[in-house]
Amino acid sequence: MKAGLISFTRHGAVLAQRLSAGLALEKILCEMWVKKKEITPPDGVQVLHGELKAWTREQFARQDAIIFISAAAIAVRSIAPYLKNKKEDPAVLVIDEQGRYVISLLSGHIGGANELALLAAKILGAEPVITTATDLHGRFAVDAFAAKKGMYLDSMLYAKEIAAQLVEGARVGMRSAYPVEGNVPKELDMVGKYELGFTIDIRKGAPFSRTLHLVPRVLTLGIGCRKGIHETVIKEVVTEVLEEYGIYQESVRQIASIDLKKEEKGILALADSLGVPFVTYSATELLEVEAEEDFQESEFVRQVTGVGNVCERAALKGAGVRRLLIPKTACRGVTVAAAAMTYTVCMEETRWNQ
Repeated sequence: MKAGLISFTRHGAVLAQRLSAGLALEKILCEMWVKKKEITPPDGVQVLHGELKAWTREQFARQDAIIFISAAAIAVRSIAPYLKNKKEDPAVLVIDEQGRYVISLLSGHIGGANELALLAAKILGAEPVITTATDLHGRFAVDAFAAKKGMYLDSMLYAKEIAAQLVEGARVGMRSAYPVEGNVPKELDMVGKYELGFTIDIRKGAPFSRTLHLVPRVLTLGIGCRKGIHETVIKEVVTEVLEEYGIYQESVRQIASIDLKKEEKGILALADSLGVPFVTYSATELLEVEAEEDFQESEFVRQVTGVGNVCERAALKGAGVRRLLIPKTACRGVTVAAAAMTYTVCMEETRWNQ
């Protein structure tokens, strides 16, 4: 996680320095500025010579979190022009210059501002100020849970509706395609019939009339292709295959292939568009992969690469399993297979005040 800290006095800059040191221990890397030219800033703190508006715009694009050590009004006016939505906005905190209060101002759940505020308050010996209703009522927060687990949320509308129901003391349905460990909050029902609920799955089924999908990133796509095939073709084939099997594209964790394809522009472009890594393996590594069912081998592919099947073996290797979720599918010079890593849903405590 990366954070930008801005202060406006020497005392605030010293406070920023102290906070940054504490956050670094939690692997949160901070860049610090002070908007006051007349002082000599402490070590590690830069003097901001430009406009605060321009600084804020840059931080929105670069950082996971922005921390203002200032009056709340300064922070509000600074961030207002750049607000987009709950899924994209960074976490924003406001800390008073004396370090007494840490306010979670923006993106409390998905952006992680609530959790960051608690951490910052602990480091400074301050009081955290959390205003999101689910946290104040001690209820499960589905958007915070998804963010912490790195899951994709397919509907903010349903997420808000679930939050509203839980704040009112009602229960909602929960289903999971994966084993669940830990204590499931009492407001979630894994067996009853409900109109509204959420499911943890990479597939698009809807167990409730109004279903929020939480999609874990567990899928490895194994891809093979003809040399030089255009990125558009690869993207279209992958989209078609995932759609055919009813699997969310957002479940893709990584793309895998043979090392002969490590510079294949079309696959690299696909990985970039999905925001996932592209990993490759040698023919020897792929030959060592075992599967529950026989691979769909090609003698031509064997002659070219040294292994008779690239996509299936790469998918299994990347996922660390022996069972394919999607077997080899060949279309327009592209082969696609997929495997899902073993996954468990851990229901650790997510409510801030209990």
